[in-house]
Amino acid sequence: MSEHRRKPPQPQGGGRAARRGQPGPSSGRPAAPRGANGASDHSYGSHSQGPDAYGSGGDGREYGSRAEARRAAQRGGGRRRGADNAPPGGGRGRDQGPPGKPRFIDYPRVGRYGWRRWVPSWRLVTGLGLGFVGSLVVMAGVGYALVGIPDENAAAESQNNVYYWADGTQMVATGTGVNRQNLTIDKIPKAMQYAVISAENKSFYQDSGVDPMGIARALANMARGGQTQGGSTITQQFVKNTYLSQDQTLTRKFTEMFISLKVGTKLDKNEIMRGYLNTSYYGRGAYGIQAAAQTYYGKDAQDLTPSQCAVLAALLKGPTYYDPAGNADLDKSATEEANRARSEGRWRWILGEMHKDKHLSDADYQKAVSKYPNPQGRKATRGMNGQVSYMVDTAKKYVLNHSDITEAKFDKGGYQIYTTFQKAKVDALSAAVKKVQKSRLNPETKEKDKYVQFGAASVVPNDGAIVALYGGDGYENGHFTNNADTSGVPVGSTWKPYVLAAAMQDGTYNSNGEGISPLSKYNGNDHLKVRRPDGSYYLNKDNSFFFQANESDHPWGYITLRKAMEQSINTPFVQLGVDVGMSKVRDMARSTGILEGSMAKDLNPSFAIGTSTPSAIRMADSYATFAASGKQADPYSVTMVKKDGEELPGFTKPKPKQVMDSSIANNVTDVLENVIQNGTGKNARALGRTAAGKTGTTDENKSAWFVGYTQQLSTSVAMFRENPKDHRLLSMNGTAGTDSIHGGDIPTSVWTEYMLAALKGKNDPGFPEPIKIGKIHDEAGAPTPTPTPSITATPSPTESSSPSPTQSTTSPSPTQSETCRFFCNNNGGTGPGGADGGVTSSPSDSASPGTDGTGGNGNAGANGNGGGGLFGGQPGQ
Repeated sequence: MSEHRRKPPQPQGGGRAARRGQPGPSSGRPAAPRGANGASDHSYGSHSQGPDAYGSGGDGREYGSRAEARRAAQRGGGRRRGADNAPPGGGRGRDQGPPGKPRFIDYPRVGRYGWRRWVPSWRLVTGLGLGFVGSLVVMAGVGYALVGIPDENAAAESQNNVYYWADGTQMVATGTGVNRQNLTIDKIPKAMQYAVISAENKSFYQDSGVDPMGIARALANMARGGQTQGGSTITQQFVKNTYLSQDQTLTRKFTEMFISLKVGTKLDKNEIMRGYLNTSYYGRGAYGIQAAAQTYYGKDAQDLTPSQCAVLAALLKGPTYYDPAGNADLDKSATEEANRARSEGRWRWILGEMHKDKHLSDADYQKAVSKYPNPQGRKATRGMNGQVSYMVDTAKKYVLNHSDITEAKFDKGGYQIYTTFQKAKVDALSAAVKKVQKSRLNPETKEKDKYVQFGAASVVPNDGAIVALYGGDGYENGHFTNNADTSGVPVGSTWKPYVLAAAMQDGTYNSNGEGISPLSKYNGNDHLKVRRPDGSYYLNKDNSFFFQANESDHPWGYITLRKAMEQSINTPFVQLGVDVGMSKVRDMARSTGILEGSMAKDLNPSFAIGTSTPSAIRMADSYATFAASGKQADPYSVTMVKKDGEELPGFTKPKPKQVMDSSIANNVTDVLENVIQNGTGKNARALGRTAAGKTGTTDENKSAWFVGYTQQLSTSVAMFRENPKDHRLLSMNGTAGTDSIHGGDIPTSVWTEYMLAALKGKNDPGFPEPIKIGKIHDEAGAPTPTPTPSITATPSPTESSSPSPTQSTTSPSPTQSETCRFFCNNNGGTGPGGADGGVTSSPSDSASPGTDGTGGNGNAGANGNGGGGLFGGQPGQ
């Protein structure tokens, strides 16, 4: 027989049959199942145990079946001498230590199989838990031992913030270093102490200084990426005030907890209360209760009444939103009206809590709650005079919106702020306003000259740097609103260039989306109905026809858009805006830098002629886009911020971006050049150099604007009257001894005076030559061809429902400015034009009866909620 077919020798004990349970010759009992005796069997085990593992006379247990043997092995039975640690199947398991040696950590578990091997024993769980708790105790002990108790005197050592002009010379140093004084507890009224206890930490005298639930909430918020504030005790607030780093990190939060625990055990409650009130921030640059008492009530802290204490305690929730004087310059939602309501509501609630907590008697409570103790107005601080106050305001707001620095941290000082403001230009702009004010206005003798205000800003095209601004008469004169960055003043006809630009870019429904030429003709007559693209007309709320008015009733007939811009005639641009689509007009304005939050929400026909309320800064920056051939750069006022000699991130100069085709921007500039040479902006010709601009006057003569530019500088000037009590706009009819103030009058004079000084010695580069753009697409219903004989009177249309917009098809003979393809050097005068006339009413945006057709009448006031500031709409722009 060949070798490979030879039968292997049979093992003693009966061979395979014996292993299957048949009795062997020497044992007289059934053989153990495979694997029960530890013998190697193919892939099971790795160490042969020899034939005597279960020999005769052995002490092994008998098994009746393989399953029984396996169950016995799992119960720990069937073990051999010297093999107690061997698993079934023989040999050491892959996850076990040497045979006979127990492991320090029994995991995965020995003697368990399947999922049971991975379930830790109670000994392991208990041991790990005790080890973790012990580690925390050790860490807490070390942390507790290492931290020190804060000192409010060290926290009081605040520094000044230093502002620099664009050339690096110092503008002003201002801060809170001199506005701080720590008081002993006996100088702080009990009412003030009880006010913060009732409002913030009722268990102050009983707690250990730490609120575990508050810390848990803060940590949970931190894990989710949210804010960590909220639920802190007075002790924790004191630690926050005096702790140098305000970074919202896990390490800082645990350090704060350890310090709070130590403060709670080492200091008595009076010391903690004194430290808290001496280090808290109350707004207006006031740190500590003594500074707050002087800032808000002009008295020492010990003389405060319970009612006044409740107002100051309300400020601790957030002075930006609870200072009744308002902080709209920092947040558009923090208006004077909104803040006053918030402050009064929390003041009343705090007094109620003090009464409920038995800190105020019935009589004292009734006396305190009887009248809200209105704080005094803001005051100018040292060095904050003239336009410096408004530049500091603008730069501070820019810093807070471009970093994670809080107002309270910023007001602690130590920052060096390098601005874009150029002293010579700031002085020139202020001098221009004062010169025109003095020559044209006399508020001491003329009622209509009272409360007239100006706001202005000057921006570098293709860069965005704000080089000058005029914010008002100065903090020292009680004017704390920055008119250069305010909202609520409608811009009127200065909005019309956006309508024209949108028409050149997107066309009209009549041109099938093809861009139209500024030589396209629209009806310029007064008192016209406004037609929708579907042929219907806009209606007023009472379902009557809406008629758009001009400033005068001159019968212009069908004129080019170029001519309509020149004379600032309303009716062509209202109808053009509808034909283009007001949403596209809005998008065009937004692309040039106008913030959407400052735009009128109702996109009715009046939207085309300036019911929106951007700031002077934003208008100057927007027109700079036209000056830069379609490149827009966001306005900025800060180039660098340093702290402790280190430059802080976040203040990189904004990069210009192309937002419209250069040919569109250059054609807008060409049309606006004509406004100065032949139209409503002719007073700006005194500048004596190439310039473009647009005048604007609003409904009821409540505001007047001029925005103009050269290639080097874009400047806007706004003029308005404002009721000092409620900040609502007043009509300027009769101001300066005239029937009405137009943008081409006083605002243009201020603009020209400033630009003469700002551009003195500079060259005159002019503007790029515009190329022909678009096709002529006249308004639907315009006569073809347009007759050109002589000018005939065109009567106003009747209020019939006829779709004919006018009863006359004649138009005046074209002037030189109309027939010129582009800019003509014509110094001729102008006829009776639109003169930026505002709207007389606003139509409904729906033909349905009863739709509210009001809005956009410019009554928001300079401190309104239009969101038109430099960072208007969302904090942080």
